[in-house]
Amino acid sequence: MNTSTGKLVLCPTPIGNLGDITLRTLDELRAADVVCAEDTRVTGKLLAHFDIEKRLERLDEATISKQADRIIQRVLAGERIAFCSDAGMPGVSDPGSRLVASAQAAGAPYEVLPGASAAATAYVASGFSDPRYYFGGFFPRKAGERKAVLEALSGLDASLVFYESPRRIADALAVVAEAFPAREVAVCRELTKRHEEVFRAMAPIAAEEFARRDAKEGVKGEIALVICPPTAAEVEDNAAAQAASAAERATELLASGEMSHKDIVAALRREFGISRNEAYALVHER
Repeated sequence: MNTSTGKLVLCPTPIGNLGDITLRTLDELRAADVVCAEDTRVTGKLLAHFDIEKRLERLDEATISKQADRIIQRVLAGERIAFCSDAGMPGVSDPGSRLVASAQAAGAPYEVLPGASAAATAYVASGFSDPRYYFGGFFPRKAGERKAVLEALSGLDASLVFYESPRRIADALAVVAEAFPAREVAVCRELTKRHEEVFRAMAPIAAEEFARRDAKEGVKGEIALVICPPTAAEVEDNAAAQAASAAERATELLASGEMSHKDIVAALRREFGISRNEAYALVHER
């Protein structure tokens, strides 16, 4: 066992091109007593490529709930443990976040190394100029859940980034096209790999293109989907729709006669997120 003080180290790994690994990550993998991995076969190939010989232990979504506390106890006992995801930053849409939570709860030392991230890479590669982005993890599998997520995020002034399976990207884009027909999307496929592609188009056009590909030969490769922020026209339309809904609700509450004007103003502010002046005007200027 390494004689140094125990520590958990989350080691980011390349999302495709092995040349993207950092020197710090290589140093930590060499210094570790053991390397825990989401998939030992994937991490084993990475270690072999850099001539690093380490004992590997599998620690994936199916086992981490039971094993996280045990791993942290080993850290507290002086073991230096590195954790690697299949690719990218551990803890981002993978089991690594549970290790960090367990380390925090137990007061165990841990360190997160910076490195490759498909979400950040896709956001930049999309070319959308908004300075903010929202990372939603993996896009829901069911159409109804996808619609609900997009509806909830429709007013967010930021690019939306999701991971998606190549088997589901055509269906996902169909839902995006229905929800945001006036927005552009960027389908970032196989980032940093030989067949890297960034397909950017209006959502309905992208949906048609990937439906065609899916029907012809199937879509391959890991995908990050980026949806541009709301357009000015969309923001204006949303504001008008919200104003109409708030006015309709104000009329309903006033007609019922069950609430005071003050309470109706408060209710409108809670329900629609409008200012006090806007709510006051809806109630008193009728």
